[in-house]
Amino acid sequence: MDFSATSTWALALAAALLLSLLATRWRARGSRAGPGRDALDTVQAWPPEPARVMTSHERKGYELLRRALPGYMVLAQVPLSRFVRVPMRHSYAEWLQRVGALSADLLVCDSGSRVLAVIDVRQETESDRSRRRHDRLMRVLQAAGIRVHIWREDKFPTPAEVRTALAHDLARGSGPLESPRASPSRPMPLIPVPDIQEILADGDAAARDAAIEEPVPSGFFEELEPARR
Repeated sequence: MDFSATSTWALALAAALLLSLLATRWRARGSRAGPGRDALDTVQAWPPEPARVMTSHERKGYELLRRALPGYMVLAQVPLSRFVRVPMRHSYAEWLQRVGALSADLLVCDSGSRVLAVIDVRQETESDRSRRRHDRLMRVLQAAGIRVHIWREDKFPTPAEVRTALAHDLARGSGPLESPRASPSRPMPLIPVPDIQEILADGDAAARDAAIEEPVPSGFFEELEPARR
């Protein structure tokens, strides 16, 4: 065997040994990291405890809206994925990771549960991370045509100021709960994910028009996630 052939075999053997060593270290690192996510029980691995839905300042803002806007629906801590629709041309799971899991502090809705305005309650001093989170939330809501009002924890408006600030937003709705107006839209059925992708392939606008402004069903996206225990 000539020298070049011997060198080739030596390099191949060294590469094989290196790959074997890397694989061994990778397996060892995985074993130290603990069991995989699918191997963990949802309740046992993360023991649940009840917690308050709103902070003290958010509760103050909630009561302020109830007094200032009698008859209108006020909701708290609603995830964006519940009242904002997005096309499914790209990964919905990735959108959820970016902004879909963020929650709006307070929502003002009309008699048909249509969101008229969002109240974003902010701390007196914000960290950079908190500011970026609020900025992402505002960017999505403004793109959806939903107006966001920022309230500082140290300076809430008066009921009269609330009515003045939200007058334009309230005019877009169907009125308070005492005078509901029938909505022309129909509930959105639960459609399997492959069928949704096929529908949206023909155009997102048609699918949106078929179920305009209806809420995203709570179990609508369960098909996107693997089964959990």
